[in-house]
Amino acid sequence: MSSFEELAEQLSMTELIRLQDVLSRALVRRFEKRLALVFSDVVGSTPYFAKFGDEAGRKLQQRHTDLVTRIVLPAGGRIVDTAGDGIFLCFEDVTAALRALLDLLRAIIADNESLPVEHRLHVRVGLHFGHALTDGTLVSGDAVNFASRVAASAAADELRISQAAFHELSDAELRLRSHRVRDVQLKGVPGTHDLFTVEWLDARDFPTRVRFEDGTELKLPQQEVIRFGRLRDQGDGTGNDIVLAIADPELQSRVSRWHFELHRRATGFVLKPVSKSPTEIDGRAIKSGEEAPLPPGAKVKLGGAVTLEFLGDDFSTETTLLPPR
Repeated sequence: MSSFEELAEQLSMTELIRLQDVLSRALVRRFEKRLALVFSDVVGSTPYFAKFGDEAGRKLQQRHTDLVTRIVLPAGGRIVDTAGDGIFLCFEDVTAALRALLDLLRAIIADNESLPVEHRLHVRVGLHFGHALTDGTLVSGDAVNFASRVAASAAADELRISQAAFHELSDAELRLRSHRVRDVQLKGVPGTHDLFTVEWLDARDFPTRVRFEDGTELKLPQQEVIRFGRLRDQGDGTGNDIVLAIADPELQSRVSRWHFELHRRATGFVLKPVSKSPTEIDGRAIKSGEEAPLPPGAKVKLGGAVTLEFLGDDFSTETTLLPPR
């Protein structure tokens, strides 16, 4: 029996209750801190291990760890745990944490560029800010579990943050990059929660929206390849991410079922036609299979029938307006 147990056996019920209260206050006073809590999880690792084997799967996980170590640790982050397919980190400051995560996701693009598509690393990342218990090594508490669930709710290559993290941001640009996602159900957490997805691509190099001739705008999905054409998804995954629909049947026929793709590179998107129907970027014809840079502001004409304008967002403004609730 330990000395603590021996002491407990000697105390009355009243004394034990009082001691329990004293210990609880001491635990909070000495070890509770408000921290930025981050989970970065590898997407698709289970089928990757099954297809390519344990050695290749372990290398994928190690690439993830190496990139986090190289990018995040110098920014003030600390790796708490590397169990399974994910990495748990903590930061003292939310703004520093989010900046580091933007750099991490951009570094993953650059690291992927020289690799075949099937061996590229994709992660989902979640950030939360809250009270946690830490002795400088271990970090625990409900806020840690919540951060894990925020990450699990994200799609591949998506960065999500909680409302608590959003309201702690001191950088207007980072707030403008954040877009509310309403009524998200988090596994094991009662109710629904509003989260924010963060635009992490560099707005100077990557368009974020496409505008049609009628003024309609669509947000570009955050994924490695974005497909454009007139074929809608039939439930088998062969449709397009951006469906090009034109009211005039004759003009519609000039747009192919699969017309072109945007491929994400480290320095920006490149446009790759997959149709023999004419495709032009700012008046220059692009042949099927050829790749051409697609910067913000570029105009793409398809089959002489429709012109698309690709727009970027200006996150450099000093405004402090928050996204609408």
